[in-house]
Amino acid sequence: MESLSKYKLVFLGDQSVGKTSIITRFMYDTFDITYQATIGIDFLSKTMYLEDRTVRLQLWDTAGQERFRSLIPSYIRDSSVAIVVYDITNKNSFTNTIKWIEDVRNERGNNVVIMLVGNKTDLADKRQVSIEEGEAKAKEYDIMFTETSAKAGFNIKALFRKVASALPGIDSNSMTKNQHEIISEVDIADGGKPNSPDKTDFCDSSRRC
Repeated sequence: MESLSKYKLVFLGDQSVGKTSIITRFMYDTFDITYQATIGIDFLSKTMYLEDRTVRLQLWDTAGQERFRSLIPSYIRDSSVAIVVYDITNKNSFTNTIKWIEDVRNERGNNVVIMLVGNKTDLADKRQVSIEEGEAKAKEYDIMFTETSAKAGFNIKALFRKVASALPGIDSNSMTKNQHEIISEVDIADGGKPNSPDKTDFCDSSRRC
């Protein structure tokens, strides 16, 4: 039997930009309106069923507080993907993405996929960072970019589709539509909550996505 390919995704960004909320929306399709700061590092995993193989995503949720910064490099070191998140209503969190991107480059060079994510698009009336600014920064650092709303569920699936298309060993140019419909609602480990049986919106009845 072919072994399951595992890919480590580390979520980086300032405190309260929505890293945990993005993960929670992806894992459980829920949003918790009560903010709780991540303490240290949290870990969850989820299986993705692609057209030609099955992969395991290992999601590492890091704390944004300065007092935990010394922990971060060791978690970046063997990552396949770094997802750098900022809050579109907080200009400082956008400015600070530079240091997170540089941390990734210092540890991994160019041997890593970096995705810049502007979160909280549901608060568009409070926007301080335009989508054009996000696109420009992504172009400057030659990384991927998208905007999301963990609260509304906007672009969360698309975020992970983009990540999947860029994973090592996957040719994004040859991916079929089915390969882009990737997410399965099964196989949550390391303290994760089981999903309800009817959560199959990401997959067809054969659980191929």
